[in-house]
Amino acid sequence: MLCVFAVAGRAESFRVASFHADLARKGPGLLLRDILKGDEQVEAVAEVIARVRPDLLLLLDVDFDLEERALSALTARVAAAGHRFEHVFTRRPNSGRATDLDLDGDGRRGGAGDAQGFGRFAGEGGMAVLSRWPIGEVTDLSGLIWGALPWAMYPEVDKRPFPSPEAKAVQRLSSVGHWVVPVETPGGQVTLAAFHATPPVFDGPEDRNGKRNHDEIMLWRHWMDGALGPAPDGRFIILGDANLDPVDGEGLKQAIMGLLGDVRLQDPKPTSAGAIAEANPEHKGDPALDTVNWPGPDPGNLRVDYVLPSADLRVRAAGVFWPAPGEDGHALAREASRHRLVWVDLEF
Repeated sequence: MLCVFAVAGRAESFRVASFHADLARKGPGLLLRDILKGDEQVEAVAEVIARVRPDLLLLLDVDFDLEERALSALTARVAAAGHRFEHVFTRRPNSGRATDLDLDGDGRRGGAGDAQGFGRFAGEGGMAVLSRWPIGEVTDLSGLIWGALPWAMYPEVDKRPFPSPEAKAVQRLSSVGHWVVPVETPGGQVTLAAFHATPPVFDGPEDRNGKRNHDEIMLWRHWMDGALGPAPDGRFIILGDANLDPVDGEGLKQAIMGLLGDVRLQDPKPTSAGAIAEANPEHKGDPALDTVNWPGPDPGNLRVDYVLPSADLRVRAAGVFWPAPGEDGHALAREASRHRLVWVDLEF
């Protein structure tokens, strides 16, 4: 099993990580308040990042504000903990982006489920890329209309779009975001294909969220095919929270299975001692690969967070920051987030 502190060859390699940090709050401005007052959970997030020391980090479930004050304050806390990022990219997410329609089919308008992505306020639970190296021009695929995509598995009831044709005309596919982020590393350019998909639950028999989750994951295979613009012609990494385990839990498994099995990608299969120690015995998947510690057994611990390099990158090491009970960092990981930080060391 690979240890998170194994750094042999780091001078020749770079570390890429994805971390669903549970930094969404219940209202605008509350995350900044918590960062500035030294909230224990925020401090734990900063410490986890500083311990793992990724060169490139996709940070998920972090509230967005127009002037990026919360993100700036958070990166300052990470720097104070011992790890500095010189470059940051973020953009307003679809989560909390209000519409004037009933998008979730509950017969009401103006609720959190009627935003383009579930959210109680604009910017709730957004995304950010933190980098040691310059970030190039980002391609944002978050505005794609779900029902307009020829391959979409858009929900229907009685052969009519759910909940309405009007909703289908405006509903974006991305519940939070899909970004294509080029980064100029010392070894050459690498592109991050970053996303955060909706959970495939909390819906009705139309399976709206299950189908949306499926299509949010499938978007990357169509992107690799060149169906959404130029196909990637260099090294890239698909990373983020797919909210889907290939074996356990709910959801349409063919989406994540197809991504993991795509020959253009490789699965480093990062593991941790903590996931094994806290496994759900009734689950069928390899518990060492789990990345989130939800109350069990339903849904329980699952693998939902991924870092998947393109096949032309060399994997040097991989792991999940999830120390076993009694090991250094175990309490820190639990304090920081229900999710665990996933990292992969790569070479060109």
